[in-house]
Amino acid sequence: MTPLLARRPSLRALREELHALNPDLVFLQEVLGAHAGHARRHRDWPAQSQYEYLADTLWPSHAYGRNAVYDAGHHGNALLSRYPITRWDNEDVSAHRFESRGLLHCEIAVPGWPQALHCVCVHLALTMRGRSRQLEKLRQRIERLVPAAAPLIVAGDFNDWTWRQRAAQEFAQPLNMHEVFELAGGQPARSFPAGLPLLRLDRIYVRGFRVHTARAHHGRRWARLSDHAPLIAQLELI
Repeated sequence: MTPLLARRPSLRALREELHALNPDLVFLQEVLGAHAGHARRHRDWPAQSQYEYLADTLWPSHAYGRNAVYDAGHHGNALLSRYPITRWDNEDVSAHRFESRGLLHCEIAVPGWPQALHCVCVHLALTMRGRSRQLEKLRQRIERLVPAAAPLIVAGDFNDWTWRQRAAQEFAQPLNMHEVFELAGGQPARSFPAGLPLLRLDRIYVRGFRVHTARAHHGRRWARLSDHAPLIAQLELI
């Protein structure tokens, strides 16, 4: 399994890069479900949503959690999957009305696996207080809805830039989850800003997997596609 994170893409170039990487799962934040203004200004703007355009034929199953709604359209989190998404839900965890946030929770039927794979795509608040409340809701959701033996991936933009790494303390440790770059022998990857990564904002937390590789894609090519460096991991079910 190879989850990938990406934000604010140049759509055609990003789709080509994603197809070249050929991951099984793609976790996206701030993807546009619709935007009338962009559609009017750009003649080549796709008729379908951004996540449907990116999914193309490689990821036949996808889910979109609409978080922010405005006059021109809406945006949110999306998950693209090579395998069938059998159930999904988007939980509103906005800390206040100026910052719309959600937890996109999907169950995926991977052929040959005894249980469904649970995936949660997140984009947490900019403030520490807001993130803390959202991490608590995320932990409670997993405790309530994800069987202890089920494989689990939680990935996205945690906005967890402080040295204390509260996401690990408040969410991952109580659930016996681990960040893939830490399992690979280091610490969460520097992912923001993409052109000169300094902050470790983006994470991939897992439970029930062995990590073979974990890599952050840096460099000018990726910096043109997103303001966050994409993260990718190759996982094996334990």
